[in-house]
Amino acid sequence: MTRDTPSGDTPSGDAPIGGTRSSDAAAGAARPAANRSADRACGASSGGDPVRGGAALTVAMGLCVALVVGMVSALNLGIPLLSASDLRPSAEAVVWVVDGYVAVFACLLIPAGALADRLGRKGTLLAGMSVFGLGAALCALAPTTGVLIAGRMLSGLGAAAVLPSTLALLLAPVPAAGGSRRALDGHRRSRRIAAWSSMTGLAAVLGNVGGGAALQTGSWRVLFAAAVPLTGAAVVVAALAAPRVPRHAGRPDPVGAGLLTAGVLALLFAVIAAPRYGWLAAPVVAAAALAVLLLAGWVWHGSRARSPLLDPRILAAPAVRAGALGMALTFVGMFAVMYLNGQFLQYVRGFSVLGSGLRLLPMAAALYLAPRAGVALTRRYGRRAGVGAGLLVLVAGLAVVGNLDAHTGYPGYVLGVVLVAAGCGLAGPVLSEVMVTALPASAAGTGSGLQSLTRELGSAIGVAVAGSLITAGFDARLPPAAGDPSTVPAALAVTGVDRGAVLDAFTGAAGTALRIVAVAIAVLGVLVVWWLPGGRAGQNAHTAPDGSG
Repeated sequence: MTRDTPSGDTPSGDAPIGGTRSSDAAAGAARPAANRSADRACGASSGGDPVRGGAALTVAMGLCVALVVGMVSALNLGIPLLSASDLRPSAEAVVWVVDGYVAVFACLLIPAGALADRLGRKGTLLAGMSVFGLGAALCALAPTTGVLIAGRMLSGLGAAAVLPSTLALLLAPVPAAGGSRRALDGHRRSRRIAAWSSMTGLAAVLGNVGGGAALQTGSWRVLFAAAVPLTGAAVVVAALAAPRVPRHAGRPDPVGAGLLTAGVLALLFAVIAAPRYGWLAAPVVAAAALAVLLLAGWVWHGSRARSPLLDPRILAAPAVRAGALGMALTFVGMFAVMYLNGQFLQYVRGFSVLGSGLRLLPMAAALYLAPRAGVALTRRYGRRAGVGAGLLVLVAGLAVVGNLDAHTGYPGYVLGVVLVAAGCGLAGPVLSEVMVTALPASAAGTGSGLQSLTRELGSAIGVAVAGSLITAGFDARLPPAAGDPSTVPAALAVTGVDRGAVLDAFTGAAGTALRIVAVAIAVLGVLVVWWLPGGRAGQNAHTAPDGSG
C-alpha cells in the first residue's frame, strides 16, 4: 500500500498510484474533509494554491507534449517541398527523414522512462527538451540530407526522454502536511490522465496545422527553425512548474535495455520498410525475424534478472494486455486516417497545405473534449463500457471515411474523422490508466514509457498498413493508360489520363483500406473489452509484480 514518507519516496513494493491506504479506511466518511485539509497544506507548503499549481504543471507538460508529438506529423505536409529542395534527397532518404525521428523516439521510450525513475523525472525532462531543441536547430541548418536525418534522430532521442516524464510528473505524489507526500486520489489521477491523453491526441493533429502554417513560407527549414524558440520556452516553463520528485533506487539493466531497444527498432524497421519493399521482401522478413529473436531474448533475460528494466511478467496481466492492444488499435485507426487526410484534402478536394491543416481543427476539438467525456462515462458505467463505446465510435468513423469517393464533400469527410478522433478520446484515458497503474509508483516513468511505446507502434502500423493497402488498390484500379505510378500526382502527370479516373482509383483504394482496418479493429476490440478489469475510473485495476527496477 502507498505510504506517506518523510522523504516523499515511494517504496518499490508499493501499489500503484491511487491505491487505497489503511489510513484512508480509518478515515472513512471524513476522507473528503481530509483531502481538503491536505490540499490546503499542500498549497501552504509549496508556496501557492495546489489547484493553480496543478494547472501550471498541466500547461507546462502540455507544451512539451505538443512539441515532441506534434513533430511526428508536422513534416508530413512538407515532403513535396523537401523533395524539391536544394538537398535533393532520394525517395528512401525522405522516408528516413520522416521516420528516423519516430524510430528513435519509439525504441527508447521504455529505457528513457526507466532512466527518469532512477535519475529524476524533472531533470530527465529538461535534458530531453534541450536535446530535442538541439536536434531541431541541426535540422534547420542541415547542409546535407545525412545531417538532416541525424538531426531528426537526435530530436527523437530527446523526445524519448520527454514523453514518459510528462505523464510521470503529472501523476507524481503531491506535498502534504508535515513535509510528507501523498498520492493523487483516483479522481484527480483520472482527470490528469485524461488531460494528458487530450494533449497527445491534440498534438498529433495540431502538428499538421502548425506544420502547414510554417510550410506556407515555401521552405521546410522554417518548420525546424520555429521549433527552437518554442523549445526554449517549454524548458523555461517546465523548469518553473514541474516538481522535483524523489529518485527511486534501482540498479541499471543495460542488457535488458539493449535487447528491448534493438528489438523494437528492428520491428519498427520492418513496419516502416514494408510499404516500400513489400511485406514479404527479404529485408522486411529478416528485420521481423530479428525483432522476434531480440524480444524473446529480452523476455528470457527479464524473467531471470534481479532488477530488470521492465518485468516481462507484467505483460501477462489481462489488464496490461488490454491496455496495450487497445492503445495500439486506437492509434492504428487514427493514423490510418491521418495518413489519408492530407492526400484527400489536397488531391481530391484541392485545398492548400495550410487550408488542409485548418480543416482538421474539428478533429482536434474532438480529441480535446472526448477524453473528459470518456472519464465521466467510465466513472458511471465502468471501464468496459467506456472503452467499448470508444472503440465502437472509432470503427463507425472509419466506416464513414471508408465510404468516401471522389465526389465526397468536406462535411461528409470531416464527420468521419471527428468520429475517429472522438473514439480515440473516449477510450484513451482508461487504456492509459490501466497500463500506467500496472507498475508501482516508483516506476511511473517506465509505465508511461510502456503505454507511449504502444501508441507509437500503433501509429507506425496504421501508416504502414494504410499505405500498403492504398498503394496496392490504387495500382489495381488505375486505367491502363496511366502506366504504373505509385502516387496521385505521378498518375495525373501522365499525358491523356482522365483526372476523374485517377481520383476514383485513389478514393476507391482508400475506402477499401479503411474498411479493412475498421473490421480488424472491431474484431480485436472484442479481446480488449474482454481482458479489461471491471470497476470504474480511478479504481486500481490490479496489483502488478514489482519487478520493474
